[in-house]
Amino acid sequence: MKRRDVRAKLEVVAPLEEAEPNSKARSKSEAAQQFWTDLRRSTQSRIGLGRTGDALPTTRVLEFRAAHAAARDAVHLPLDVGALRKRVAALGVGEPAHVRSRASDRAEYLRRPDLGRLPAESADTAVGSALSVIPHSGAEIGFVLADGLSPRALTDHGPATLAALIEELAPHYSIAQPVIATQARVALGDHIADAMGVATVVVLIGERPGLSVADSLGIYLTHLPRPGRTDADRNCVSNIHPPEGLGYTQAAKVVAGLISGARLLGRSGVDLKDTSRAAALTDGEVVSIGNVDGAHPH
Repeated sequence: MKRRDVRAKLEVVAPLEEAEPNSKARSKSEAAQQFWTDLRRSTQSRIGLGRTGDALPTTRVLEFRAAHAAARDAVHLPLDVGALRKRVAALGVGEPAHVRSRASDRAEYLRRPDLGRLPAESADTAVGSALSVIPHSGAEIGFVLADGLSPRALTDHGPATLAALIEELAPHYSIAQPVIATQARVALGDHIADAMGVATVVVLIGERPGLSVADSLGIYLTHLPRPGRTDADRNCVSNIHPPEGLGYTQAAKVVAGLISGARLLGRSGVDLKDTSRAAALTDGEVVSIGNVDGAHPH
């Protein structure tokens, strides 16, 4: 009887002892999964992807390929200039002119960034430049809506961002008729601003698509613009793509602060710093902004 009792006890205890390590392993695995799940809620970056053997899970691989395809599509998607002109005109700041860069098509635009920084030459030799369609206004602020490396970003966020900027700036400054620029890099805005005769140019441009965001809009501000200005002469507000990125109203307030600072300082660029982040933190609000000069190679 004693031998049977011992054997019975072993039969009961042994399975429990074997199960305990597995239970602990499952608990650790679940805790790790929950940790990465919680962390992923705070970022669009690819983190905590897991693995199947030595490789990524199939779902994660497919997600990566889909994001890569979306980024490529965003670069090559043609801008619907007609539709954009109607949306911009509806904002009440005039019918926007349309200017092209010297890059003849998308392929040349991607191969030759330098051509995207120059205005196209007019077919009419008497005119000399495609900038002749731009009226000289002498206004204080000029807006350029450029397709950049993500026409999709300009389509999705350009009109709403421009509306927020107009609402923020129109009560204080005179505003020129906007210009839409295609196959454009940031520096094309200097040529356009020179033709406008404006004191400050604000270029809204589609930023280079990434694997997390394919429709991010950037704003480049240049005070006293002229051909030959460099990225060191500009200020950038980037990552505009609500709800994940910076909101339209927040971006407009940052730009308004930079314009005010540039007018006081007499220049924009590396010497001009954005102070809206500090003000927002003082008010208990965290604002995500990008104020990196030349952060995106347009």
